[in-house]
Amino acid sequence: MTYQCPLCFQPLTLSEQQWRCPANHQFDNAKEGYVNLMPVQHKRSKQPGDSPEMMISRRAFLDAGHYQPLRDRLSDILDDVIPEDAQTLLDIGCGEGYYTAAFADRLMQHRALKVYGLDVAKVAIRYAAKRYHDVSFCVASSHRLPFADSSLDAVIRIYAPCKAQELYRAIKPGGLVVTVAPGPRHLYQMKGLIYQDVQLHADLDEKLDGFERISTEALAYNMSLSGAQAFDLLQMTPFAWRATEDVMTDLKAQTAFECETDFLIRIHQRPSA
Repeated sequence: MTYQCPLCFQPLTLSEQQWRCPANHQFDNAKEGYVNLMPVQHKRSKQPGDSPEMMISRRAFLDAGHYQPLRDRLSDILDDVIPEDAQTLLDIGCGEGYYTAAFADRLMQHRALKVYGLDVAKVAIRYAAKRYHDVSFCVASSHRLPFADSSLDAVIRIYAPCKAQELYRAIKPGGLVVTVAPGPRHLYQMKGLIYQDVQLHADLDEKLDGFERISTEALAYNMSLSGAQAFDLLQMTPFAWRATEDVMTDLKAQTAFECETDFLIRIHQRPSA
């Protein structure tokens, strides 16, 4: 399988570090090994996605292992549900590749599988491609997946947005989508620092049009963080936009911060017929 041109939707071919389609649209393969398939006209801002500061905080937090139980559980699920003859897995919103690389390491042990990581943030993809060489990374929009119709065996989507119709287009009949969303009490204590009236996350009971949901499970556990780790966690969440300077300073100064995780993991399948 190859990438699809984001402009004319024809297949891209790699030759001498350049991806090119029959219509002669060209995309350079970066020295780090990724390709940028986000044309200027598709961008909503000059530098879409996470900022370098957010990426650095997320990298430090994830590398410390606080979300490893989620990564391990997702690896188990994917290994269980993805057939051994599957050829392609896409991680949408892969960031700097923390989860993607683990999925590749686990799944490629018994499969001739190609693993792709996609994110809108160029800074994150550049880092991912430099660090993890068993994954094919690209900068692209999750709303215009650079893959042909019915070409993906499975997609994993951790928080990242993507329209159901685009998933349906790109996934093979019988293919799978695994999603992760925040459960009701996810980061409840973090929210308590920012909002006077703390509300539980609403369970939206996510359904994907065209797909059958075949399972839902929850994963929840407590984290004990230093002030610096709690600050990194804040920086990688949407709560950072609402946090005041005083909140950030106080959080950094804490010697210990106890916080709950609460994840909802769902598996969806495109019908075979």
